Amino acid sequence: MEYQYPMDVDWTTEEKIAVISFFQAVEKAYEKGIAKQELLNSYKGFKKVVPSKAEEKTHCAAFEKGSGYSPYHAVKTAREAEETAIIRM
Repeated sequence: MEYQYPMDVDWTTEEKIAVISFFQAVEKAYEKGIAKQELLNSYKGFKKVVPSKAEEKTHCAAFEKGSGYSPYHAVKTAREAEETAIIRM
């Protein structure tokens, strides 16, 4: 697939890395599976960069439109899963 990760030009390199890591974790959940804690940890890093719910929805919607993968559903599934679960969407 060819799509771009939603980015803000004002983010630092470290912030961009945190956001990309989260979106890659979502991709991994859909493509081959990811440990629950790995996905949730990457989401925490994403939330440090994007603390606003409205901004989160904007970036996640843009990612979902380009990739077809829902960050919301991946995180929701991880939160509801057992502690040692592997998340597969």
